[in-house]
Amino acid sequence: MADEKPHFLSVGKGADARDIAWRLSGGPKDRPALVWLGGYRSDMKGTKALELESFAREKGLACLRLDYSGHGESGGEFRDGTISRWLEEALAIIVHAGFMRLILVGSSMGGWIALRAVAELRKRETAIVEGMVLIAPAPDFTIDLIEPSLGETERQSLAEKGYFEEHSEYSPEPNIFTAKLMDDGRANRVLTGIIETGCPVHILQGMQDPDVPWRHAMKLVEHLPADDVVISLVKDGDHRLSRPEDLALMRRALEALLPGDHG
Repeated sequence: MADEKPHFLSVGKGADARDIAWRLSGGPKDRPALVWLGGYRSDMKGTKALELESFAREKGLACLRLDYSGHGESGGEFRDGTISRWLEEALAIIVHAGFMRLILVGSSMGGWIALRAVAELRKRETAIVEGMVLIAPAPDFTIDLIEPSLGETERQSLAEKGYFEEHSEYSPEPNIFTAKLMDDGRANRVLTGIIETGCPVHILQGMQDPDVPWRHAMKLVEHLPADDVVISLVKDGDHRLSRPEDLALMRRALEALLPGDHG
């Protein structure tokens, strides 16, 4: 269950090696595994992650969850984190788990990681992504959402210290955004042309989200012209989308991606 000790996988070499915590609830290898990709500073014990595991158990499916380095139970320093680094860790865990059929569920920054992961998995041909559920997805958030709002104080801090801090609504500790993260974000941009996931995509987005505006989700839809995309706008939904009715919506989105796979 959720409180069992995690497994660990070492990712990276030498001084860059970090132990990544992950959990897998069982399911047959010939059916799709649900993969949880969390958001910035969130972990695999969050409400939506545990709801995903519960859903998987009910459907007899595997559920794979992980903490990026510097998050939750994983090793490594949070300030060393970048999209490339966290993507590398997610892919390493996915490949290590060995499932050939996947449904990726990405929340906030995890939506960006999921979009990058599906592109990498298509290149490697190691697994087939059969569907994606993206919850308040934040692809390119460093470029599109953070940089335009930076004031002179934040820009000066980035230049002089290599990072800046901002108040977090979800933690007593401030959010830390490093120059390394911002620069790496440019190398991982996805909202620059057509995104081909090769699978159905269901986006869940709150219209009262103060962190990722709902128009950002609509921008993502515009970059997915080749895929079967459904977007559910929750009129009174916030960024977390963790209320019972939000979790029920996530379940329905997952159900729709499992035709013929459940009884």
